[in-house]
Amino acid sequence: MKFRVGDTVETIDDAISGVITNITGDVISVEDSNGFDFQFEKHELMLTASGNSLETAVYNTDFEAVKKEKESKKRKSAPTIKPKERHAPKFEVDLHIHHLTKSSKGMSNYDMLNLQLDTARGQLEFAIRKRIPKIVFIHGVGEGVLRQELETLFSRYNNVTFYDADYKTYGLGATEVRVFQNVDP
Repeated sequence: MKFRVGDTVETIDDAISGVITNITGDVISVEDSNGFDFQFEKHELMLTASGNSLETAVYNTDFEAVKKEKESKKRKSAPTIKPKERHAPKFEVDLHIHHLTKSSKGMSNYDMLNLQLDTARGQLEFAIRKRIPKIVFIHGVGEGVLRQELETLFSRYNNVTFYDADYKTYGLGATEVRVFQNVDP
């Protein structure tokens, strides 16, 4: 079946209908009446009567079987990812001590903090060398000592800016770092 941008379609698996906004290979983006975008594969959709014209599609499908299948399955909507975020590499560094060492037994707070800062410095330098533009350091909330030390560390770099990471994703316990690559020597 041939789909075109602007066609009105309905999903076979769910009670979602809308207008096709984009077609990329077998992946079709559909915007429903509430403005939500969904992505489906070609075989999950069927044409419906389109808007004002009384054009209807001809199918070689058993409609009763399709209706039963619709009632039995429910599709979960995938979260919409913005185009900029889709291709941005996610580089996260979790600085919680239990991720950095098998056991913190016998380590003083000073030792743990130094291990966390050394890890952060190493990962930041790695990101700069590999030209990774964004890094998220997960430090947790706690008393804020690690966060303050990280800010001091990051402020030593000229080509780096840092700010609180996305609250919805990380809460208050993460800092996002942007690395600006030198264009002129």
